[in-house]
Amino acid sequence: MKLTGIELRRVAMPLVAPFRTSFGTEFARDVLLVRAVTDAAEGWGECVAMSEPRYSSEFVDGAAEVVRRFLAPAAAGLPSADPVAVEPVFAGIKGHPMAKAAVQTALLDAQLRAAGISFGGYLGAVRERVPAGVSVGIMDSIPALLDAVDGYLGQGYLRIKLKIEPGWDVEPVRAVRERFGDEVLLQVDANTAYTLADARHLARLDPFDLLLIEQPLPEDDVRGHAALARQIGTPVCLDESITSARAAADAIALGAAAIVNVKPGRVGGYLEARRVHDVCDAHGVPVWCGGMLETGLGRAANVALAALPNFTLPGDTSASDRYFARDITAPFVLEEGHVRVPTGPGLGVEPDEDALRDCTTAAEWLKL
Repeated sequence: MKLTGIELRRVAMPLVAPFRTSFGTEFARDVLLVRAVTDAAEGWGECVAMSEPRYSSEFVDGAAEVVRRFLAPAAAGLPSADPVAVEPVFAGIKGHPMAKAAVQTALLDAQLRAAGISFGGYLGAVRERVPAGVSVGIMDSIPALLDAVDGYLGQGYLRIKLKIEPGWDVEPVRAVRERFGDEVLLQVDANTAYTLADARHLARLDPFDLLLIEQPLPEDDVRGHAALARQIGTPVCLDESITSARAAADAIALGAAAIVNVKPGRVGGYLEARRVHDVCDAHGVPVWCGGMLETGLGRAANVALAALPNFTLPGDTSASDRYFARDITAPFVLEEGHVRVPTGPGLGVEPDEDALRDCTTAAEWLKL
């Protein structure tokens, strides 16, 4: 399979409601899509880098430049556009896992479409549908939070994740527990907003029987997470700290991660994400699939990944209408709290040409 060209396409995706976390508020997604064209098929990859380098050091303009100047030429220089073969070549380019993931996913999608194999079938999916959780951003008030949670539970979501930060943590969790009861699967996500000095305060969340607290400390403080885990009863889950299968193994060995959130863009692609899954499985550590407000293209790949056997907790694999009034693919919908895994070749979904055209803000063809 020979790579003949790559298209970089930017799309603007307004959110149905502002999404606030400890590092800022998003009103729309500026998404970089990568379309890989080969002599056998074409494929799509979605770069999950945000507009600004707040979740990680990557940002969408920088990711586009890295693809343009380094990754696309590196992939084109290979005898075959093999998504496995690009990994050692991409390893020579330091950092930029989200940009690398987008290119590799586009190549993998093309390869699987040509072979007639689904993404889930290739990765090792064992389920036809996956349980869906929903992430609830920081709200202006507790009544607004309770209304939002009530709506999501009414739609059938099986797990609620609350974003937290200093000043918005114990009381919102208490309010949700008191309103909806102990039977609701509930977890919190701090996005690195605390330090180890906050351990005593975070221990105040223990009585609420949370599934986990996600990434409470800075991403480079793995030892701090291990120390925190010894001081609180709520299981500690790592997100930003897990940048590779090796990082997952190290965190588990240190006692810093009872649970791992797997985000393919953060670890450089779905092949490395599968390795993270395998490492965690070998150590008896459950995983779940995180989300980065993906379009239907990225969501299709995430849902396929979430169907692997050690994804035993509901992920952020929400329905399309959680974030977008109009997606660029046929929408993913909730079915009794689950989202169905696509079964067609490759990602198993196609961009809606009209929707894609309407939300495109720029397109660039890289002739290789």
